[in-house]
Amino acid sequence: MSTTTRPGSTTTARRTDIYNDPSFNYAQFWSGRDYEHQAEVIALDHLLRGRRFGHVVDIGGGFGRLSVILAGYADRVTLVDPSSQQLALSEQIFPGHPKLERRLMEAAHLGFDDESADLVTLIRVLHHLPDPAPEFAELARILRPGGLAVIEVANSAHAANRLRYLLHGARVPRTPIDLRSEESRRRGTAPYFNHHPDAILADLAAVGLRPCAVLSVSNLRHPVIKAVLPQRTMLAIERAAQLPLGRFYFGPSTFFLLRKRDKIRRRTVQDVPPPPVPPVVTIPVKEPAPGEAATNS
Repeated sequence: MSTTTRPGSTTTARRTDIYNDPSFNYAQFWSGRDYEHQAEVIALDHLLRGRRFGHVVDIGGGFGRLSVILAGYADRVTLVDPSSQQLALSEQIFPGHPKLERRLMEAAHLGFDDESADLVTLIRVLHHLPDPAPEFAELARILRPGGLAVIEVANSAHAANRLRYLLHGARVPRTPIDLRSEESRRRGTAPYFNHHPDAILADLAAVGLRPCAVLSVSNLRHPVIKAVLPQRTMLAIERAAQLPLGRFYFGPSTFFLLRKRDKIRRRTVQDVPPPPVPPVVTIPVKEPAPGEAATNS
């Protein structure tokens, strides 16, 4: 089993060897999924348009599919992935990209200085993390105060799933849902979970990240719709629908834009100004005239 750890960390390292499968080409996985890719590009445009970042860290970015899109908003982008196979594939697909750096790292053990990133993205990663708390803590550590994060959630509470649970008289659970078959679990395949967006927001709040915007993404991801509607029409609908449907967690993918709260410096005794010194008031006393005796009446 291949793992990496950061010195002094108490977090158990996750398996990374499962993401170096020579029989699987992640770039080929995206063949025929141009609508889904373009929907995520539209989401980034909604969230980041008009902004400029110095350093962007794309955590779990695979072969850099979205890293090169993020480069349009940044001075430099660091693609982070635990798979050497994915990083090698990135070198082949985007050779010599002037803004793109690649580093082999786990999301829970990032080799960056504290507060060194202006924007951090975590897209199509949470479905591999049944408990993302360690990854969220690291993400918040490297993000500067006031910096932004884009977090994508494989949404267990999408509209179709809510209806399915409702027909059985139940609600979508807030706990992660394992989508693997029993056979896949026995074989130890890569984790594949969906999460409730509200549960993810609670985890993010615990590390100081507050939501600024929410989008519903890939709202038309259905084979029948993709077969009937031209892609241009689908993307026009997608662009118009992402923001208004976001508050309802409508689609299978939810994008959050979050901001790391600024540091609040605790006031000490030295910080508290002393009370003002009251002015000294002198009351004039009339001196008795010469030869005039002071009397009490």
